[in-house]
Amino acid sequence: MRTLFIGDVHGCAEELDALLAVCGWQPGDRVVLVGDLVAKGPDSAGVLARARERGLLAVRGNHDEHVLRWHQGYVKPGKKLKPQHQQVMDTLAPEDWAYLASLPLYLRLPEFNVVAVHAGMLPGVPLESQHREHLLNLRSITRDGTPSKRVDGGEPWASHWRGPELVLFGHDAMRGIQRYPHALGLDSGCVYGGRLTAYVLPEGRFYSVPARRAYMDATL
Repeated sequence: MRTLFIGDVHGCAEELDALLAVCGWQPGDRVVLVGDLVAKGPDSAGVLARARERGLLAVRGNHDEHVLRWHQGYVKPGKKLKPQHQQVMDTLAPEDWAYLASLPLYLRLPEFNVVAVHAGMLPGVPLESQHREHLLNLRSITRDGTPSKRVDGGEPWASHWRGPELVLFGHDAMRGIQRYPHALGLDSGCVYGGRLTAYVLPEGRFYSVPARRAYMDATL
């Protein structure tokens, strides 16, 4: 089955429409969003409506997880919600929350020998044993082998991943598109005015569309 893996949408519903059109998406094609469907961009509810109506698959991103925890009442005393997340809380319908809550931390597609995750995987650790925090937040491996969620915390985790499965991931807009033998990073910073990117199998081709504008400062 033709499968489109799409980087962090972050509420950029119009760009998602444009990218699906550029990819030549048909209802029989499978789409896998690699997390962070919501927050920062202008239309999180629109992204989730499209995902539900078109039967798109997705894995859970750290921003998806964050708003879900607030919605479900898992809030630390004294914590305040950022405006970008409050907008999501104010605009999602019950069916949107149900969709977000149903998202897994990873998807395995054995026909392509592919795993889709949002952030990363610790090299040398089986998929089923990966820590939730790493799947949602990992970006780097430090010199001494410690996992880090920071871009400046070492080398990209994907540069250390040796397979055997190909991992398709998002989360790392600062590094942009990443291409390694066994891992491909798809977050090209659409919400910051960059591009929204897809990788399509079995053709093994990248597609992308430009952001309509920058919806958020990347330094925030």
